[in-house]
Amino acid sequence: MIAILTKASRPVRNLLGIDRAVGFTVMARGWTIVSGALTILLIARFLSPTEQGYYYTFSSLVALQSVFELGFSVVILQLAAHECSKLKIEPSGEIIGDKATHSRLASVLQKVVRWYSAAALLMATTLVIAGFEFFALHAQPTHPVAWRLPWTCVVVAAIFTFQMDPVFSFLEGCGFVPQVAHMRFAQAVAGTTFAWTTLVVHRGLFAPAAIIFGQAGAGFVFLISKKRLLLPLLRYNPGTEVVGWRAEIWPFQWRLAVSILFSYLIYPLFSPVLFAYRGAAEAGRMGMSLNIANSLGAFAQAWIYTKASPFGKMVARREFAVLDRLFFRTLMQSGAALVVGDAMVLIALNVAGLYFPRLGSRMLPVPLFALLMFSVFLNHIVLAYGVYLRAHKREPLLLLVTIMATLTACSTLAGGRLWGAAGMTIGYFFCGGLFYIAGGTYIFITRRRMWHHSSGECSAGCENRL
Repeated sequence: MIAILTKASRPVRNLLGIDRAVGFTVMARGWTIVSGALTILLIARFLSPTEQGYYYTFSSLVALQSVFELGFSVVILQLAAHECSKLKIEPSGEIIGDKATHSRLASVLQKVVRWYSAAALLMATTLVIAGFEFFALHAQPTHPVAWRLPWTCVVVAAIFTFQMDPVFSFLEGCGFVPQVAHMRFAQAVAGTTFAWTTLVVHRGLFAPAAIIFGQAGAGFVFLISKKRLLLPLLRYNPGTEVVGWRAEIWPFQWRLAVSILFSYLIYPLFSPVLFAYRGAAEAGRMGMSLNIANSLGAFAQAWIYTKASPFGKMVARREFAVLDRLFFRTLMQSGAALVVGDAMVLIALNVAGLYFPRLGSRMLPVPLFALLMFSVFLNHIVLAYGVYLRAHKREPLLLLVTIMATLTACSTLAGGRLWGAAGMTIGYFFCGGLFYIAGGTYIFITRRRMWHHSSGECSAGCENRL
């Protein structure tokens, strides 16, 4: 596919906004969507409705790892991008440029490894205990499910990917965006292949762990291929030229950490709340529908997230006009991709409801699903704003995310308990959709004008202010 895109005429590639990084990321997320359709069929074939609820609740609970990550991966990417704007990395892994900047770059990677090694141990302990308490409390005696060993395997697998992902962010910041995107595609293929095998051999609740183990294997192979760059940086003595935690990392990270902590109250809360109040079957329907909607959103985000490193370098070089042109073009391209994807899925679901009623019964009703997808579309726009603004090594969305997530969590708890999936979806549309896009657009416009056009434009001394 990449070869075909490469041979396409430049106007076509510019119109679609597809370079190597976007191409591989689209392939990875496209694979996730297409393979997800087969996964849904296999889940409907080999898992009971109750087991399906456990399957998707596993995924929701393991997303707690974002709490332990505390937004550090975003910080890592932007720190590496800003430092690498002054360096050149040869294919051999040799770094050419200012020695002080070289030392600062090495200090970033070294802090990454130390932080995530400690956080992984804390995460594993917390997830195992929290999962055991949750499932034991809400177990259904009429539909017993052997969930303990599958849940433990999910947590063990998550430890490996948890420690690898920040290194991938570091490499993206260093300019290896296409290579990381290629690796993500390999991860997607490996993960789904492992999951399908697990489902077919009637070990379906081990499928979430199989997905993560497959991703970890592909990621490990990639990191081995970059050892000529990573190992020397890990061994490098930065001396006094380091990226300071208190002065440069923490002011940016704590805001991201709080944003991400509150963001956890959105998607991962849906299935567990329905599981607790309405049972595993309804939790499974919400989980499957949300998985599809978010997969489409992730597909469209390929255009945006692959630009995070270039955005950071443009900010470091103060190329604001170029930054704006690239951002708005990318936002339009990604939004169009999401609209087309949503329309195709809605058509497919209407057809499936007519000819495959058993499959249709595992999903939310089409009107609710359409509302859920529209909410994800509005979220996509604000996520794009966030990538743009965080390229300045600042997090101005903190207050908005906090308020939005709190409102969404309240509507999820109340709506899920009183009206089930319908109440939850409608509440999310108003709180996490309309309110979020209105506030996000206001912040984006005002901060962009302030940072780029005020007399005191951003410099090293003001990067971490709200």
